[in-house]
Amino acid sequence: MKRPVEKREISSWKDRVSLALTTFGVGYLPGPTGTYGSAVGVAIYIIFALAEPKFAAHLRSDGLSEAAAAGVIFTINAVALFAFCIFGIAASSRAIGLLGDEDASEAVVDEVMGQLVTYAFVGFTLSWQMLLAGFLLFRLFDIWKPYPINDLQNLKGGLGICADDLVAGVYAGILLAILQTVIV
Repeated sequence: MKRPVEKREISSWKDRVSLALTTFGVGYLPGPTGTYGSAVGVAIYIIFALAEPKFAAHLRSDGLSEAAAAGVIFTINAVALFAFCIFGIAASSRAIGLLGDEDASEAVVDEVMGQLVTYAFVGFTLSWQMLLAGFLLFRLFDIWKPYPINDLQNLKGGLGICADDLVAGVYAGILLAILQTVIV
């Protein structure tokens, strides 16, 4: 079980960046901060989904085939998501002392990451049904925490904060991909 840790004062720009990335600002709102964090993940996904057609058209105008442009976009998104997860885990580790808790409710970067992992299993879509399904599936697995999700919370530091949500995102993403395949 996670327990409170000694809270320390913000002492550097790294602390400020870590808190900003860990909380996205919504972690301080009253209410279901995890749901707010998931909503931030949905918003980020929508921004990328809106930008993707223009970026793909730009790549094709530079002479890439449609398949090659799709491959470039997939690779950029995969690398960006991986980097975001690494920075999110590191920021969460640093924020533990700043927030005074090993799993503070203010830390929502884990929900943002998990939500983005969910959508990584499907191509960009702005279908409100798929957006809602992905949101609800991720929230279901994040709250339910089937094996091994619950056990992953026992890992130390930022990895313990984030690993359970990343696996919840994988579970939700697999179901979302199946749902999309059945519907389309």
